[in-house]
Amino acid sequence: MIESVGRALSSPRSRAAVALVSTTVLLAGCGGSGGGSTTAAGTEVPAALASSFPGTKATGAPVKIGLITNEGGSAISQPETRESAQAAMKYANANLGGIAGRPIELVICKTKEEPATARDCANQMVEQKVDAVVLTSSGLGDSMVPIVTGAGIPWTTSIAASNSEGTTANAFSWTGGFPTTMTSMAAYAKEKGYKKVAAFVIDAPAAVSGVEAIGKPVFAKAGVGLQIVTIAAGTPDASPQVSAALRNKPDAVAVVGESTVCTSVLQAMGTLGAGIARMSVQSCVAPEVVDAVGPGMDGLQVFSSFDVASDDIEAQLYRQVMKEYSPSTPTQGYAAIGYQGVLGLVRALHGLTGTVSSKTITTALHSARNVVLPAGHGITFTCDSKAVPGLPSACSAKEVTGTMSGGKLDKMGVVDPSPLFAR
Repeated sequence: MIESVGRALSSPRSRAAVALVSTTVLLAGCGGSGGGSTTAAGTEVPAALASSFPGTKATGAPVKIGLITNEGGSAISQPETRESAQAAMKYANANLGGIAGRPIELVICKTKEEPATARDCANQMVEQKVDAVVLTSSGLGDSMVPIVTGAGIPWTTSIAASNSEGTTANAFSWTGGFPTTMTSMAAYAKEKGYKKVAAFVIDAPAAVSGVEAIGKPVFAKAGVGLQIVTIAAGTPDASPQVSAALRNKPDAVAVVGESTVCTSVLQAMGTLGAGIARMSVQSCVAPEVVDAVGPGMDGLQVFSSFDVASDDIEAQLYRQVMKEYSPSTPTQGYAAIGYQGVLGLVRALHGLTGTVSSKTITTALHSARNVVLPAGHGITFTCDSKAVPGLPSACSAKEVTGTMSGGKLDKMGVVDPSPLFAR
């Protein structure tokens, strides 16, 4: 797979396939405990986190950072990703000196997950002369990245969900996005000794072609056969598709889709495929899925870019920041992707001093080494174009994983699928 993945990600078909749905992954949150100090707002901070709230305030003229979200659309709307991004901004401005000592000002635009609106958002970023752009999540990166980077503005995101985000010069993804999710699943399947996996994939061209062009090669390299079964978004009962796929006697199934697809597949698996191992992207542990599927969620292996559920120090910090700066936002779900995107940018620019501009930010990002990924369960990222073959914008290949138990994620850990990427 190593060679085939490298070739696949470099081929026109694969590059187009990387433009997948941004429904990849989410973790259930829980509250922290203990106390060591209080913030300026009077919020109690656990002793273990005291050093993360030094109170170094940003001053001077603001640094304008564009924030693009997939909010307000009729099909997909994730305001919680914007809210967590704003929480990260407030935290950085109050405690980390913002960017180069100056406060961050977010210039927000909502794509509504429509190509025309997405292009308008990209053009607004150029018109507003922002110094960098952070995308929370969207499947429309190919409509936006060329406009933004073409104007000399660096594009950043936590999870690349399009070809342009993964391959464009001066685009940066703190993680390897969907390719690393599929490769991590393949590595896990190999470790478990699975020989056949059935993947239930949302019937969207980008998602299906992505699994075809990326998933199949990496699973094949891992010695695992991958059957792809498409499920239309909004399908209330996937029993017919699940029943047909189970006739091939897979050792495990994987679910790649938004919450309605996750719910219909996992409910059907509870009836028809009890005892068969299950893997999923993070969106499958959204609260509405957990509520609908109930005990049938137990044992589901979830693959994600972040951990907000465990006692890892970064997960604790995420929960504390949200408690302080956006207390009404649920910490479970997909919210953390906005926090991870903004705080990842701040950390990557930690050493930046003097003039702050698109040019100096781009240079600093290319030099970013061993940056702690926010809520990343110990993962670090380095933006030297070497993390994932064929995806020069990816800054890390590792993935967070955990097992659902009693409605929550447990046994959190990190998967490193690099051996499957190696040439």
